[in-house]
Amino acid sequence: MFLGTYTPKLDDKGRLTLPAKFRDALAGGLMVTKSQDHSLAVYPRVEFETMITEKYEKAQRGNPEARAYLRNLAAATDEQHPDAQGRITLSVDHRRYANLVKECVVIGNFKFLEIWDAQAWQDYQDTHEENFSAASDEALHDLI
Repeated sequence: MFLGTYTPKLDDKGRLTLPAKFRDALAGGLMVTKSQDHSLAVYPRVEFETMITEKYEKAQRGNPEARAYLRNLAAATDEQHPDAQGRITLSVDHRRYANLVKECVVIGNFKFLEIWDAQAWQDYQDTHEENFSAASDEALHDLI
């Protein structure tokens, strides 16, 4: 399970050091892909394969939005293997999409990690933190 908030920096070669506590879970390979809100998602390879299989089987191939989503997800996914220092290299396209330059935030999102530009994450928190605090039981009935 991936939990917590970390603040690694992107180096000049586009490499990001993953939080040490997650390296064992990601040592067998990981998948980096574009995610919502202009962030990146990092999945353990096995978790990603399971998720993709489920999405693909549920997708209605006659639905143009489903086809577009699956195409974009597949095209935007990059397999990585962390180096000895726990670094992964983020592609130019991934860095552009998530506006990653130097200051980053890596957050745990239970089954995967998210990589955010530090300012974008702060802006997101500023916008949504009150919603978190004020969430009603009705809104959360499927979550908790």
